[in-house]
Amino acid sequence: MKVIRVLSAVAAFAGFVAPLLAGSGSLPTSAPLPGSAPFSADLQQKLMTALGEKGASYHPHTRHLRPDGSPRYTNRLILESSPYLLQHAHNPVNWYPWGDEAFARAAAESKPVLLSVGYSTCHWCHVMEEESFENEEIATYLNQHYVAIKVDREVRPDVDDAYMSVVQMLTGSGGWPMTVWLTPGRQPFSGGTYFPPRQFLAMLQQFRQAFDAEPLRVAEQAGEITRRVQQMAQRPGGEGLPDAAVLQRAFDGFAATFDATNGGFGRAPKFPSPPDLELLLRYHRHAASARALEMVTLTLEKMAAGGIHDQVGGGFHRYATDAAWQVPHFEKMLYDNAQLAVSYLEAYQLTKRDDFAAVTRDILDYVGREMTAPDGGFYAATDADSEGVEGKFFVWTPAEIRAALDAPHAEAVLAYYAVTEPGNFHGKNILHVAAPLPEVASKLSIEPARLRQLLDEARSKLYAVRQRRVPPHKDTKILAGWNGLMISAFARAGAVLGNPGYVERARTAARFVHERMRADGRLRRSFAGGAAHEDAFLDDYAYLAAGLLDLYEATFELRWLREAIALQDVLVRDFWDAEKGGFFLTGAQHEVTLTRQKPYYDGAIPSGNAVAALNLLRLAEFTTDDRRRERADATLRAFAPVLQRIPAAAPALLAALDFRLDRAKEIVIVRPAAATGDEALLSTVRRAYVPNHVLTVGSVGDELARQRKIIPLVADKQALRGATTAYVCEQKVCALPTSDPAVLSDQLAKVSPLAGVTRDGPSGGAPAAPGSHAQ
Repeated sequence: MKVIRVLSAVAAFAGFVAPLLAGSGSLPTSAPLPGSAPFSADLQQKLMTALGEKGASYHPHTRHLRPDGSPRYTNRLILESSPYLLQHAHNPVNWYPWGDEAFARAAAESKPVLLSVGYSTCHWCHVMEEESFENEEIATYLNQHYVAIKVDREVRPDVDDAYMSVVQMLTGSGGWPMTVWLTPGRQPFSGGTYFPPRQFLAMLQQFRQAFDAEPLRVAEQAGEITRRVQQMAQRPGGEGLPDAAVLQRAFDGFAATFDATNGGFGRAPKFPSPPDLELLLRYHRHAASARALEMVTLTLEKMAAGGIHDQVGGGFHRYATDAAWQVPHFEKMLYDNAQLAVSYLEAYQLTKRDDFAAVTRDILDYVGREMTAPDGGFYAATDADSEGVEGKFFVWTPAEIRAALDAPHAEAVLAYYAVTEPGNFHGKNILHVAAPLPEVASKLSIEPARLRQLLDEARSKLYAVRQRRVPPHKDTKILAGWNGLMISAFARAGAVLGNPGYVERARTAARFVHERMRADGRLRRSFAGGAAHEDAFLDDYAYLAAGLLDLYEATFELRWLREAIALQDVLVRDFWDAEKGGFFLTGAQHEVTLTRQKPYYDGAIPSGNAVAALNLLRLAEFTTDDRRRERADATLRAFAPVLQRIPAAAPALLAALDFRLDRAKEIVIVRPAAATGDEALLSTVRRAYVPNHVLTVGSVGDELARQRKIIPLVADKQALRGATTAYVCEQKVCALPTSDPAVLSDQLAKVSPLAGVTRDGPSGGAPAAPGSHAQ
């Protein structure tokens, strides 16, 4: 959406809010929303006070401005903390947040409800806002004939999940913005995603006419849709654990849709799929499948070389609109970058390819630089648009590059990133790698090392130039679950790459979430406007617990293991389905929206049940508490029929199953009491690709004694002959203890066979041929 940024208007608006901030003068008023009765004096005062508290730097997100720069309209969303809801606070629509007030009004006035769900960095949400929700004709009809509710899907995933299942059931697909028509009783009777303005107005009129003329038919349809959604949520579980054959079938499914030219799966648009890639690496470990490894490495290469990868600023955009990863949808999401950092890291561990490690660093350096709050939490996302134009911040012309760089650097960039006068995106260029570096160096008649130097130097200069452009909107809310994903990424990368700064970022973010996002003994989902909001959901607890387990294995600070155990215990207490197994998305304290959903499939992020099950399995290994393993088994059994039928839909659950069916390695490293600086054994563990393991390290004496209270694995372990000693055990049976890194490496490389998985050759993990990659 085009946001007005005229300096005179901003200055005028600063004058508008000054009396409000000073607490003097009468409060201004919002113009009545078209087609809606004027607000009460009390509500009007609340709205104007909230507007004044935004401060002089606040930019009303609307085209409806008065001459003094103040917004003509202000609705109830100005009282909310969500950046997405605040973007709609000055629409002429009489928006309500989700809650009883809106539905009570709909019931009292016998009106249908229009539910609109999106998020602050959603491009098509902005388009629909500009076309429809800023349109006074459409707003007038909405305000006269509907009660309109706006929901941030990132803040209320329960509402989003419930009604997205409706849209997917009705249309065969989903997405945002999501648009659903409801009865006053919250039951859906139609839905879709984005609608152009004329079609949207026509549908509003059509459904209101049906609501008035055929109320019984609408109620019957809404009831039937609701029953179908509830039935879908009550799938019967299986009799036993799925066997490893489902891993084989998942691999077959990925192989059938793999794009052997461009990497990735299926046709355009192409989304990064970290759970798919990570499962394929696990499959390769068991099957020594060259095909599985090729699918992962080619996909990672092509994404890293493509326009989906921000070649100047680092990190990855949301998805590519084309098959070759060249033209992205430019928003950047924290969760994508957290998962991709881990995908590239695991590929580095397996192949030892430095280019994969470099991409992990590239992602995390971007997040540390641009997506980290002063107190250490990680921001949610950045927009695709700037100055009302998608991608404007990110694209280049040859003239802009030549103006920013001297001739040698400019020629290197123009050649390597395929920059042309016609461009590849509305007359401009999305930078992407045109050809392998040696090939480009040959064309430029320079050494590859010199070309790499020129490109590295040019990148920092282009970044500095780009920083002077108007940046995309940044959603600065902090989400507990997404921070858990990024804590995992920083902790694991810091450990594997030997970067203590990354580990410290993970530690600082973990402190932030635990100190600022908890209240009344419960985790809160979001932090915005200086305060924490909303009770957390399954994903928040599961992702954060996983992040803290990874942080423990990076630091061996018992605090993080205790905190992970506490979070998982809350999940068991408040989210567990005692009848059928598995975890509900909502806790006992949440409202029930249509039904209590029990997510199992992986969308943009892995399912909360998959992560919770893996957490339980890891904690069972650490604590030797079989009750945790039994609960993980019950979770896997609950989704066994789904895994048998469509295994590729739930790769994260299959990764948990892979851990369960494997003989996970219990690794204990014991240091002598006086040991300092002996890290050879620990480095050996961290460099190895051993996805199914737990790891603890301690020194003989008080440290090991403290660990023993929580981690029985360390009992009876000694530093033999005064040297740091590693123990690699499976199901509490240990190989010979060793102080030799080579022997330890061999012990870690041993892979137990899985019945139902056919091996293609000797145990995998050999590095790919050097120089075979694009960057």
